[in-house]
Amino acid sequence: MAGCCISAEERENQRINEEIEKQLRRDKKDSRRELKLLLLGTGESGKSTFIKQMRIIHGGGYTDEDKRSYAKLVYQNIFTSMQTMVRAMETLGIAFSDPENQGHASAVLEVEVDKVEDFDKNLAMAVKSLWNDPGIQECYDRRREYQLSDSTKYYLTDLDRISEPSYLPDLQDILRVRVPTTGIIEYPFDMENVIFRMVDVGGQRSERRKWIHCFENVTSIIFLVALSEYDQVLAECDNENRMEESKALFKTIITYPWFQRSSVILFLNKTDILKEKIMYSHISTYFPEFTGPQQDPVAAQEFILKMYQEQNPDKEKTLYSHFTCATDTENIRFVFVAVKDTILRHNLKEFNLV
Repeated sequence: MAGCCISAEERENQRINEEIEKQLRRDKKDSRRELKLLLLGTGESGKSTFIKQMRIIHGGGYTDEDKRSYAKLVYQNIFTSMQTMVRAMETLGIAFSDPENQGHASAVLEVEVDKVEDFDKNLAMAVKSLWNDPGIQECYDRRREYQLSDSTKYYLTDLDRISEPSYLPDLQDILRVRVPTTGIIEYPFDMENVIFRMVDVGGQRSERRKWIHCFENVTSIIFLVALSEYDQVLAECDNENRMEESKALFKTIITYPWFQRSSVILFLNKTDILKEKIMYSHISTYFPEFTGPQQDPVAAQEFILKMYQEQNPDKEKTLYSHFTCATDTENIRFVFVAVKDTILRHNLKEFNLV
C-alpha cells in the first residue's frame, strides 16, 4: 500500500534517478566499445606484420592499387638484402665462385635503394646471378654474424615472378616487406561492435622514448618476441644478444605502474624460422641454462616462454601466451579469436560486469 502514497515529486526524483542510472550504464558501455591495444617488442619482432594480418582478416584488406604501391618496397627490400650480403662477404672474407659476379656486385652496390621505383631487367639478372653464387650462399648461411632481413630468401628464390613487368605483389609479398616503423601508428578495427584500436610503435631503441605518450587507458599489451633471435645480436649494438634485450624490455614494460590493470599477452613469434634454425644453431650455445634436447623446436619454444614468464615479478598477474607465425594468416586468425576473448573478459572484469 505504501507505494500508492508516493508523491508526484518523489516519482519525478525516482524517474530522474533511473534516467541517470541508464545514462551511466550507457556511458560505461560506450567506454567499453573502444579498447586500446598496445603492440610492443624490440625491432623486427613482427609487430607491423601482425597489424597487416589484422587488416587482411578484420579490415578492408588490400586493393590492387594498394598492392601496386608495395611493388617498389619489395624491390627495395631485395636490393637492401643483396647489398648487405655483398658487404658482409668482404667482412667475412668470402670470395665469389664466379669472378663475373664481382661486376654484378659493383652494379648492385651502386643502386640508391630509397630511389628504386621499378626492377631494371639487367639489375634483376645481376641479382639472380649473385644469389646463385656459392659465395653468396655461404654468406647467407652465416647471416647471424650480421644484420639481414628474414625475408631475404623468400624474395630471392622468387626473382623470376617478382622481376616480371606485370608483377603485382600478393598478400604474402606484402606481409614479408620490411619497413622499420618510425613513430607511432594507430589502426582501429571494428569487430562485432567493439573497436580495437591497435597502436604500433617503433621497436628500435631510438624509437622507444616516444612510447610514453601511448600509455594512458591501455586495455591490453601485446608483446611480441622473435623466437628466432636467440643467436642474433642487436642492430644498434653488435655485442648484445637480441633476446636478452627483448627480455629486459619485457620486464620493464610489465612492471610499469601504468599497466597494472592491463592484460599482458605474449606472442612468441617466428615459429617457422625457429624450426628451421634450431637444426643447425644450438640454443645452449647462447643460453647455457638450456638442458633440453638439441634440434627440438618444441623444447626450445617452451624454454624461451619460461624465460619470459620468469621476468614477471607479480605472480598474481596472469601472462597469456601464444606461439605465432605472423606471416601465416590462418595461424593469426586462430590466435586472435583467443586473444579477443581474453581481452573482452579482462575488460568486463575491470568494469565489474562479470
